[in-house]
Amino acid sequence: MMSFVQPFSVGSSCKALRKGAPRGARPPQQATAAIFSLGKSSEKRTKAKAELLEVISRLSRGASASASDKEEVEQLAQQLERINPTKKVLASPLLSAKWELKYTTSASILGTNKPPFLRPQGPIYQTIDAAELTAKNQETWPFFNQVKAELTPETSSRVAVQFKEFRILGLIPIQAPPSARGKLDTTYLDEDLRISRGDKGNLFVLERAGPVE
Repeated sequence: MMSFVQPFSVGSSCKALRKGAPRGARPPQQATAAIFSLGKSSEKRTKAKAELLEVISRLSRGASASASDKEEVEQLAQQLERINPTKKVLASPLLSAKWELKYTTSASILGTNKPPFLRPQGPIYQTIDAAELTAKNQETWPFFNQVKAELTPETSSRVAVQFKEFRILGLIPIQAPPSARGKLDTTYLDEDLRISRGDKGNLFVLERAGPVE
């Protein structure tokens, strides 16, 4: 797991104190307590992530989720959001990646208002390039639909999304109207998991699938 603190030795800290540490230096007892606290936070996140991923693994990205399933996922997502290790998401190098959608409450993405044979069957990806402020959503088998968007930062974690181009079957380009827009707030981010919320109230849970392509 990526570390958010500089590594140091408790033993070397004690030695410095004996020689006369600079004013304001943290006593070794406090340093040890800080390390212990970081370890507990990491352990808590690992456990919460495992619980969330275990629950959503049986929900077909959310298409088969009951009301009680959705409530359970919501509670687990909120638990992780409260211990989000990445406070300035848009400034983090972790955000730029190809992400696979593992769960959402969005009926339009899941296609739950369509017959099962018309719903996306293969993986669904979202690629975010924070440096270029672009995003791309990609369905795979059987339809391979895509949509490209431009992003405008609004806060340290939220962007306005302006959809620019749809591609039907991955081939037929259609320019998106100006009204095709929304907002996306990334409320949890670490090296392999991302939780985001849209302006329509939908929840998205994604796992890192690879680098920006």
